[in-house]
Amino acid sequence: MLHSNRSLLDWCKRLFKTGVSALLLMSLSVGLSAALPPGNAITDGKALLRYALPIDNKPVREVQASLEDIATQLRGKRWNPINGDITKASVILRDRADKILASVPEAKKPQAEDLIAKMNEDIASLREAVEAKDKENIWLERGKILDKVGQLEELMVQEFPYEVPSEFSNLPQLKGRATVEMATSKGNLTLVLDGYSAPVTAGNFVDLVQRGFYNGLEFTRAEESYVVQAGDPPGKDVGFIDPATGKYRAIPLEVLVKGDKAPMYGITLEEAGRFREDPVLPFQAYGTVALARPEGETDGGSSQFFFFLYEPELTPAGRNLLDGRYAVFGYLIEGKEVLEKIKPGDKIESAKVVQGLDNLVEPQKTA
Repeated sequence: MLHSNRSLLDWCKRLFKTGVSALLLMSLSVGLSAALPPGNAITDGKALLRYALPIDNKPVREVQASLEDIATQLRGKRWNPINGDITKASVILRDRADKILASVPEAKKPQAEDLIAKMNEDIASLREAVEAKDKENIWLERGKILDKVGQLEELMVQEFPYEVPSEFSNLPQLKGRATVEMATSKGNLTLVLDGYSAPVTAGNFVDLVQRGFYNGLEFTRAEESYVVQAGDPPGKDVGFIDPATGKYRAIPLEVLVKGDKAPMYGITLEEAGRFREDPVLPFQAYGTVALARPEGETDGGSSQFFFFLYEPELTPAGRNLLDGRYAVFGYLIEGKEVLEKIKPGDKIESAKVVQGLDNLVEPQKTA
């Protein structure tokens, strides 16, 4: 069965090969009057995951934004703005730590305080790297601090932020985050799945990983600057047949829009007349993980998934042809060089949940 990500992406690719510009692709998708969003688009999966966390703490977001901005400034070797970003982050961590800690539950405050202390130490190392204009160490030290920022932000999430519709209680749900390590015949991949933004889609994937469903399956499709797809079981079935019901497990399209309190189900953003709005989890990072689905069946996804090989000239960040049409449920955080090597016929040797399994909520049994 042909999956609809193939037809849409094939269309994009044909346009790209015939010389249609990214701007025209954008216009075809959202209308000639639309414009790219202002500022620098976020194209790093880890950064997108940090911003996707359901928290409301302005100081920690300002620390994050300052450190994220270093990447842009470093590309242009703009040392003064880099120093300004570091100073801003340092001042906030020093003078507004109480406001950061105000969003952390009492039981987790010691852990948060330790993270802030370590970030202050790391900032000193980052300054040294900037003074030496050592780009490699700047990237390294910045990444270490941002990882701690993400850990700090995760401590601020006190409960799952909304109720998933009861009609999906028969499906596994991920009420939080999970990390999956996937061993392939070309090397290892590490994925972080975001159940805060896509609990049903991510929960389905985690459940299948736990069942060993993906172990031994081949990558059925791999095209440069395009997609890498897997999850098609051997035989005539194109998805997961639940042994408890004997039926194909269909997963609804699930998209959380920025500013919304809960995801939309069963309808694309285009169909909902919201094609200019942005999903919390966009297709704008190399290794974006999304659920494939059968042609024309919005709620027909099951086990097949794909990694999107982000190509900014083909699908500009912020106005991506795929946003709102497919359910993104995570990002690759390690193994980019491995994903680049995967070809059709390569295998998923094993997949394992290494963190966050306790966030998986099993389906409710029906009488």
